[in-house]
Amino acid sequence: MSIKELPVLHPMCCAPGTPVMPKAAATELATVFKALADPTRVAIVNRLAAADEVCVCDLTSAFELSQPTISHHLRLLRDAGLVEAERRGTWAYYRLVPEAIAQLRAVFDAGLAPAAVS
Repeated sequence: MSIKELPVLHPMCCAPGTPVMPKAAATELATVFKALADPTRVAIVNRLAAADEVCVCDLTSAFELSQPTISHHLRLLRDAGLVEAERRGTWAYYRLVPEAIAQLRAVFDAGLAPAAVS
């Protein structure tokens, strides 16, 4: 009795003709992913996505974290270009940067580098 050999199909790592992501774009995207590598920051982005803008005071109470801790998370999100702030009196109001979210969406939808979306 002999065992038949079945052909093995090797999966493709990517679509044919997919260009390699430029190093600068990969570095920029890695910075964004690093900013999103924390559950609190993901939750902050999620909360901001549900509103036009959110006062930092509301984020402090929603997450039961100190104001300096929330500010640290927001600074990392701001440095990654995901959020922007506007100061009004004592408080800062945060909102998502629509272009940054669109670039992330494009990366997941079409495999495009952020620079390719701009």
